[in-house]
Amino acid sequence: MSWSCTFDAELWEWDAAPEGSSWVFVTVPPEETEEIRLRSGPPTGFGSVRVEATIGATTWRTSVFPDRRGYALPLKKAVRRAESLEVGDPARVTVELL
Repeated sequence: MSWSCTFDAELWEWDAAPEGSSWVFVTVPPEETEEIRLRSGPPTGFGSVRVEATIGATTWRTSVFPDRRGYALPLKKAVRRAESLEVGDPARVTVELL
């Protein structure tokens, strides 16, 4: 049985991204971060966890990555464009563990 959560989060840009690139994320809230840690098993690679994410009508497969704030979910440009989102905008996000 898979686990999922839905939350609202603000889009933010990673300040250490290489010049000319824009890496945009949302942060998974603390309660859901803890559930992901408990349910995902032993960490792999960089501690990333495979997920399926949905914002609006857009669903894609990616990973969440540990960050000082919790897990960070990357938002590809195609997702942001499809959902008309910019850095600083709020988004309703659903994350399902794979």
